[in-house]
Amino acid sequence: MTRFAALIAATVLAAAPAAAANYAAKPLAAPTAAKIIGKDISWTLNAGAYFGSTDASRPLVICQDLAKRAGRLESFSANGQAIAGADLDKCNAKAGGATAELAHAN
Repeated sequence: MTRFAALIAATVLAAAPAAAANYAAKPLAAPTAAKIIGKDISWTLNAGAYFGSTDASRPLVICQDLAKRAGRLESFSANGQAIAGADLDKCNAKAGGATAELAHAN
């Protein structure tokens, strides 16, 4: 009986979803959309910044996807931790337009 209970417990734990990561991003330009549906995430505008949550665990990919849809970003964070300057530059490179160095000029 104990083996059966252990098997059930292991199955439940293996099936439990991973904890969702929380993301926040502030666009350089004034946002034009109140909601953006991205790859694996839905973004909601609140106080001039976009917020979203997803089980996807690749912050740079999620940042690049948002930059394609919302334009260049002033900042981007995953679980309260800002991505480094070089990664923010890589993210903004997907937005097109001005060079990534301008993102740090403000």
